[in-house]
Amino acid sequence: MQDVSGILKEGFLVKRGHIVHNWKARWFVLLQDKLLYYKLDGGRKEPSPKGRIILDGCTITCPCLDYENRPLVIKLKTKTNTEYFLESCSREERDSWALDITGAIHAGHPVQVQQLHRMKNSFKLPSNISLNHIVDKMHDNSNGIKLTHNMEQGNTYKESFTGSALVDWLISSNFVASRFEAVTLASMLMEENFTKPVGVRSTEAMRNGDLAEQFLDDSTALYMFAESYKRKLSSREELHLHILELSGTIVKQGYLIKQGHKRKNWKVRRFVLRADPAFLHYYDPTKEENRPVGGFSLRGCLVSALEDNGVPTGVKGNVQGNLFKIITKNDIHYYIQASSKAERAQWIEAIKRLT
Repeated sequence: MQDVSGILKEGFLVKRGHIVHNWKARWFVLLQDKLLYYKLDGGRKEPSPKGRIILDGCTITCPCLDYENRPLVIKLKTKTNTEYFLESCSREERDSWALDITGAIHAGHPVQVQQLHRMKNSFKLPSNISLNHIVDKMHDNSNGIKLTHNMEQGNTYKESFTGSALVDWLISSNFVASRFEAVTLASMLMEENFTKPVGVRSTEAMRNGDLAEQFLDDSTALYMFAESYKRKLSSREELHLHILELSGTIVKQGYLIKQGHKRKNWKVRRFVLRADPAFLHYYDPTKEENRPVGGFSLRGCLVSALEDNGVPTGVKGNVQGNLFKIITKNDIHYYIQASSKAERAQWIEAIKRLT
């Protein structure tokens, strides 16, 4: 059995395969000098790691823009030039992983780690404002950001805006108090795939700048709304299908293991808990499209922890523990595993508040 004493962090990430470039959920364990990853056998982590990433001489890219439909990816490049792409379930989780991995890589250089911490903590979006809300306001016909035709090096970019125009708009719309905060917020919008750089200046800054220099407060740097946002707006089917239940404020999200209804097999899913209206949706993190594979209203639901001694009734297969059950108003039973007792307690508490 692998020695994993001195664990710095552990949890699920979705990893791109080396040979077949498909995406699989893996359990990652960060040690001081390496990152181990494990397959799941049913609902249990296998005892030996599937692989390891040696951190000595590793470089980290976060955010990584190589995948348009996966904005929450971290790229690790080892000393031998092997590239690993790892996707997290939220911006906060991604940044937390990036920070801890960077800390392990630069363990002998505490100044660099301190600078990274300062940058990450310099601006926090108020909890009552979501990035979706800001983008909706940006699209407003009368008070939104003005889209114009801009030219750069002979190319015309229709419906684009400059970096300085977005900074001005964020300040005038009272989302931020300073240009520094506006640049940080604009970087978040870009990292979350709501906007994208177009043209040489903004694209180069995104690829080569450090965390504080990826978005340019500049009248020659051009940006547009990302295609994925346009597609989301123009898809009539998506609007009809989920407009109400996906409109709630996200309260909590994370990777959990869920038992299937028909085959009773265990799969890692990204769960998103929303309030007003209260819904719990789950997504297949290995798939590109960002639409739920299932979900239900929390009104009238019952949620409870299951005992860890023995396999509870209704649960099949090889399970690790930290189980909880949700029974919907329609008497559908969902069996879910968290990665720890603490995480299980947090999810149960968050769901109970909304039932």
